[in-house]
Amino acid sequence: MSKIFPDAASALEGAIEDGMLIAAGGFGLCGIPERLLDAIRETGASSLTFASNNAGIDNEGIGKLLRTKQVAKMISSYVGENKEFERQFLAGELEVEFCPQGTLAERMRAGGAGIPGFYTKTGVGTQVAEGKDHQDFPDQDGVESTYILERGIFADLSIVKAWKADETGNLIFRKTARNFNQPAATCGKICIAEVEEIVPAGALEADEIHLPGVFVNRIILGAPYDKKIEFRTVRPREEV
Repeated sequence: MSKIFPDAASALEGAIEDGMLIAAGGFGLCGIPERLLDAIRETGASSLTFASNNAGIDNEGIGKLLRTKQVAKMISSYVGENKEFERQFLAGELEVEFCPQGTLAERMRAGGAGIPGFYTKTGVGTQVAEGKDHQDFPDQDGVESTYILERGIFADLSIVKAWKADETGNLIFRKTARNFNQPAATCGKICIAEVEEIVPAGALEADEIHLPGVFVNRIILGAPYDKKIEFRTVRPREEV
């Protein structure tokens, strides 16, 4: 059966419902699965939980779904640059589980590897550690330190964006767009990837592949894309 679907809406059929936990790749606006996020918005699915580095910015990325009140909870490591995110959180309309960036990536990777939990020093002694199991372990020098238990993320759906895919779902991410896409892709029951180019099976060099096709269930061609950035900073024009 072909993994290639004609568009984002058809790729989401039977894969999206209210109350799901969705792992989304991307960092800021870099490498976000924007076609799939738009399609999720159009489904009207509600009470969604997103595990993602952040929630985009106002009216971009997951920020679009915040505007339509489809997101009930964010598991994130960065919560700035989004006024609607801030407003909903302060008003008690949005639940936020703050997670350090490296811990979030590892929680996704752990879920993809079938690991239910792991211990880390990150967050010990902060609000991040509240309510979590604490254990002391010796390091390689025999010095004991306190660690906290973090849970692996097992998502109902993963949505990611890649640069290239072949017809079997092998993916290549381009430069910094690799970010959270790789671990996010592995931790969902279903993974849907939107890509800039689809090539025939066998066209990708084995050593170039970042994510094997065994993790990818559905693919769409999302191109063309606008290369969006959060802030545009330019040098002041010199007087002539």
